[in-house]
Amino acid sequence: MSEEQNDKQWFVVQTYSGQEDSVKNNLERRIESMQMEDKIFQVVIPEQIKREKKTDGSTKEKVVKLYPGYVFIEMIVTDDSWFVVRNTPGVTGFLGSSGGGTKPIPLPPEEINPILKRAGLLETPTLDVEVGQKVRITAGPFMNQVGQVESIDQEKAMVTVLVEMFGRETPAQLTFDEIDTNV
Repeated sequence: MSEEQNDKQWFVVQTYSGQEDSVKNNLERRIESMQMEDKIFQVVIPEQIKREKKTDGSTKEKVVKLYPGYVFIEMIVTDDSWFVVRNTPGVTGFLGSSGGGTKPIPLPPEEINPILKRAGLLETPTLDVEVGQKVRITAGPFMNQVGQVESIDQEKAMVTVLVEMFGRETPAQLTFDEIDTNV
């Protein structure tokens, strides 16, 4: 595991179901006591509030874990940070690690971002743009071209812009931060 990465990524550790909170508390204490704050950044148990109707007609709110038996950790994997997490009481292993000291596999953004959004831990960027509006593209192969917004997907923070190419309109899929509405 000698090769180190210098960017923080999300990993999933497995725990015994029902012990997620104690693992989170143990891990947060170990991060502090072993001065790992610069390598291990967030320890998250994705939860959601469910409303249940009781027999008397009233509703009761209940916090439920979205992924029982799993704790999500944002960290930079080094030999030390990996050791701290792996040897925390209640942690049974990293998801995506085959054991024997192999480095765990991080969750790609397209997998972790919807989980964080669902748990209310990641805000969805919004864009004040309308279909039919002219926008300037600020990145990628169509940079500095002006096109017309064809569709907007707020959930995925994506916009489809029609750009003229070879005399015809071509749709370009762009993220919100790749367009400028001040044309």
